[in-house]
Amino acid sequence: MDFAAWGAPLTKGDLDRALKLTGCEAAALWALVTVETSGVGFLPDRRARLLFERHYFSRLTGRRYDAFDPDVSAPTPGGYGPGGGHQYDRLQAAMVLDPSAALRSASWGIGQVMGAAFASAGYADVEAMVADCVASEGGQLQCLARFLVSTGLAAPLRDRNWTRLARGYNGPDYAARRYDERLDASHRRLVDDGLPDLTVRAAQIGLTYQARPVSVDGRLGPATQAALGAFQAQAGLPVTGTPDRRTLAQLLAPAVPPAPAVR
Repeated sequence: MDFAAWGAPLTKGDLDRALKLTGCEAAALWALVTVETSGVGFLPDRRARLLFERHYFSRLTGRRYDAFDPDVSAPTPGGYGPGGGHQYDRLQAAMVLDPSAALRSASWGIGQVMGAAFASAGYADVEAMVADCVASEGGQLQCLARFLVSTGLAAPLRDRNWTRLARGYNGPDYAARRYDERLDASHRRLVDDGLPDLTVRAAQIGLTYQARPVSVDGRLGPATQAALGAFQAQAGLPVTGTPDRRTLAQLLAPAVPPAPAVR
């Protein structure tokens, strides 16, 4: 199964809808997604970020495959190996055994919502959730927002109660991972330094798609300006080092047709 699509970045409309739904401030929502995925929902190959959880798959399949393939089915968490494409290798191996359980055993997109929580995120089935997460960061953020509201976690996010949010979102071992401290630190940085510029951020994501990786932070620093200028020169565009409309269109032009719904 091919999970690559256009990899559409967040828009202001996407962000506004999620903020309206959760009722939280932008810096708080950005803090959460920054801790979860460094604030980026797609890999450079335009596949949605995911982490495959072997203990979920083991539980969902009644431990039938623990002995057969402990890399994807085991009673304990861990065994992740490298991030990125390797997580899709693990997902695909699990899908051969049980497709639905495999999709439910991965956390998806910019907020890393577990597929097993599809109902809490407002979906009839996990396939519909995955289809949204594959399509765009906007779909990923709406998935996260609905999950936060339905589980009662939007309230601690609104209140910036990082301990309560960390316990509910990251689990009982949140303190060992310093998850609450990382949320607080991320929020402080965003308040002090300002929120990401979505146009610059979209250009930075497009640069990663074009094999010109830069930090995706929504800030037009020297490295981003240089990468944009080099791309513009190669593409025959006016070399400005800024993300104008024509540059964005070419940066984000899909390399592959949009993937069909995962069903």
